[in-house]
Amino acid sequence: MRTVVFDLDGTLADTSADLLAAANACFTALGHGALLDGRDTLTAFHGGRAMLRLGFDRLGHAYTEADISREYPHLLRHYAKNIDTHTRLYPGAVEAVMALRQAGFATAICTNKPEGLAETLVARLGIRDLFGSLIGADTLPTRKPDPAPYLAAVERAGGTVARSMLVGDTDTDRKTGLAVGIPVALVTFGPEGTGVSRFAPEALLEDFADLPALAERLVG
Repeated sequence: MRTVVFDLDGTLADTSADLLAAANACFTALGHGALLDGRDTLTAFHGGRAMLRLGFDRLGHAYTEADISREYPHLLRHYAKNIDTHTRLYPGAVEAVMALRQAGFATAICTNKPEGLAETLVARLGIRDLFGSLIGADTLPTRKPDPAPYLAAVERAGGTVARSMLVGDTDTDRKTGLAVGIPVALVTFGPEGTGVSRFAPEALLEDFADLPALAERLVG
């Protein structure tokens, strides 16, 4: 079966505000106040540890990875409690996934968000039943761009890897496609905009309305 696999953060949904709030909760508890803001959306999509490193950098004094590891569980706990306060699906995402399924595609999610958080988020957003599988950062021993999570996402959705593609928003997604040997479409409505073109994906996706036709062309 033909399959389209989606990244989650920055691809299906804009989760940046809730991610940044979780990191700021850590810094506020440490007495520093909110150190991150809307200009840091791209960092948010690179994960909790990346946000913590950026915040500590802004404090202007030395820190270690032990400091990051100490704060990371606090970040996750805050995020889990407030996971969908500001998060919104990108326009047309639901309609595009439904159109793909009606055209006979299997659909799946492969994200570097921890699986439990990803499952909670897609359930809260009301879209879990639109995807045949969900693979998170900790579902397997490795995460993207290692090919194993992608392969598992396709196989668990009942699809065929050789007739699949990935829709994402970062270089990690592009590298995943190269590792697996499948086409990748990177969205241009994420924080980098058309800047993702430098990763030379097989396609750029400007609007979810264009995805069904694009999938027909790239997957066949």
